[in-house]
Amino acid sequence: MVTSSSAQLDLTRLNEAQREAVQFGTGQAGPDADRALLVIAGAGSGKTSTLAHRVAHLVAQGADPGRILLLTFSRRAADEMIRRVTRIANVSSGRSGMSGSLLPWSGTFHSVGARLLRDYAGRIGLSPDFTIHDREDSADLMNLVRHDLGFSAKAKRFPLKGTCLAIYSAAVNTQAELSAVLQTSFPWCAEWAEDLQRLFLAYVEAKQAQQVLDYDDLLLYWAQMVTEPALAAELGAQFSHVLVDEYQDTNRLQAAILLGLKPDGKGLTVVGDDAQSIYAFRGATVRNILDFPGHFDPPAQVVTLDRNYRSTQPILDAANAVIALASERYTKDLWTERVSSQRPRLVAVRDDADQANYVVEQVLARREEGIRLKSQAVLFRASSHSARLELELTRRNIPFVKFGGLKFLEAAHVKDVLAVLRWAQNLRDRVSGFRAVQLLAGVGPKTAARILDNVANAPAGCALLAEQPVPEGVRGSWQEFAALIEAIGLRSVAWPAAFELACQWYLARMEDLYEDAAIRQGDIEQLARIAGTYPSQERFLTELTLDPPEATSDQAGIPLLDEDYLILSTIHSAKGQEWTAVTLLNAVDGCLPSDMATGSPQEIEEERRLLYVAMTRARDQLDIVVPQRFHVTQQGGLGDRHVYGSRTRFIPNAALPCFEQVSWPVPAPASATAESRQAAIDLAAKMRAMWK
Repeated sequence: MVTSSSAQLDLTRLNEAQREAVQFGTGQAGPDADRALLVIAGAGSGKTSTLAHRVAHLVAQGADPGRILLLTFSRRAADEMIRRVTRIANVSSGRSGMSGSLLPWSGTFHSVGARLLRDYAGRIGLSPDFTIHDREDSADLMNLVRHDLGFSAKAKRFPLKGTCLAIYSAAVNTQAELSAVLQTSFPWCAEWAEDLQRLFLAYVEAKQAQQVLDYDDLLLYWAQMVTEPALAAELGAQFSHVLVDEYQDTNRLQAAILLGLKPDGKGLTVVGDDAQSIYAFRGATVRNILDFPGHFDPPAQVVTLDRNYRSTQPILDAANAVIALASERYTKDLWTERVSSQRPRLVAVRDDADQANYVVEQVLARREEGIRLKSQAVLFRASSHSARLELELTRRNIPFVKFGGLKFLEAAHVKDVLAVLRWAQNLRDRVSGFRAVQLLAGVGPKTAARILDNVANAPAGCALLAEQPVPEGVRGSWQEFAALIEAIGLRSVAWPAAFELACQWYLARMEDLYEDAAIRQGDIEQLARIAGTYPSQERFLTELTLDPPEATSDQAGIPLLDEDYLILSTIHSAKGQEWTAVTLLNAVDGCLPSDMATGSPQEIEEERRLLYVAMTRARDQLDIVVPQRFHVTQQGGLGDRHVYGSRTRFIPNAALPCFEQVSWPVPAPASATAESRQAAIDLAAKMRAMWK
């Protein structure tokens, strides 16, 4: 139990259900004080505000902020939560002195896991200087192991490195047997089950030898730690309260971590919405939130937030009708005080060309009504669904941003600089070293491999980089590079000056590495600004790997010369966002649900939830477009083709009263009579005569 303090929060702006969630189990004795709490937060129900108020309320009631663990799914979400908690606490206390460091243990599962692993490294067989590979680096290491085992020389085509890593990651995050993962998600790889087992064992051994962790290891090691009774008790006692946002997006490893930290549920709060669980392809499972209350005795308290502050009631009525047909869910019907007479529109069009023209016409009409392009979004199930629309937008000179594209850490020049830093931090990191060494002109793969072998076989601290065998013409630049690596690795240069030193060295070589060096230089400068915000090299490399910026400066997609632009987004990328007007493309069977995601009842249910998420992004206007004929790209082995579709099964006839059904283009009126045609001609002549 926490002790009550004199600080009191103003909760009058919260509704009754929100206040119940904020105050549950605090400042009182009895069984409720020790029960876990599940908050089912419907779309647009003020989830973030409720969770921030609960954290602030815990602090006001005497909880130590340093013992509150707040877990989110992005660093930005964690930062926003800290800002809100700080603002709430300062307003309630009547002062502004409470700083943003109020919650030192807040962040993503992966970033908190990385921090805990460094703290406990010596006790779990890790070096405190371990490095963390991003997905591409992990795939490269997987490929090295794959080649060493001879799998790249198979007579039949062995799965490529990206597929191998995806299979490995799926098995780790779902905690399923390899055979089950292959059967359900990678059936075309089933014949390689035994070889994949060997590959994954060798991959794990390579990571351990090089003291590197991949993205999944940050959860796997943490989950293994809480299976050890002594470590689990120590970790659990470190945090009096554990709060988790977006719990419906957790995988089995993350759920195991929480249950290991708080097996009795005391101090545990999770917030989420089963109806918005749409990330099974990342290993998330809706079972975590559906089964959560039953893990505890007594069961967790469930508080439902069903008042929506985003959408109009007609939009909510339609969304409620869609999700009401789910096979299993927490019952809730979203409601709002935002009344409107405008129902969502179910728009029938002939084909994808008409669909594109309809969207453009509506976008421009709304813009004339005062709805900015930025306040409008076009959503789709798959990225390829917007291809025809993108062509039409470009032809009509309408600027747009499509969410997706090249991620910041996937840019070659960014990876170059990070490879230098990672190798300086951990000379056993073969993937980073292989990339960093070959940045020098005249050093190829064979020389790089020989250097890395020598470094790996040298006694700790005796690598003698400057004396490594390199071609004579490279000797001078190699010694300069070796001095840089040793200066960064031995910390003889303080952070972030060490990063600036690495940047200076790299920028001097960019002209030789890339033709568009001037454009890429902006990303290196952005990276330098980011580095300056971190207290150490370890924190910088960890946080950047786990939560990188969205896109590179030349690939972000935002038209720099336009102050306004339309939003295009997949439904998955749109989750958590909202717009005044939303248009959903291709609401037909084969697209939504995707014909690639109908292999099981669980997949079909997730497709239903995707439609629900798309609909609940709209504040005032929602159009769902149903083309009678649409284009399919390279599916089913039949190549590109046009198919005829029917309205998505998730909007059955019983739900149609929730929609306004329209067809586009509007049919032309019946032929005019000769008399009416002459009257029109005469009127037109009179209008022209006025200006003669």
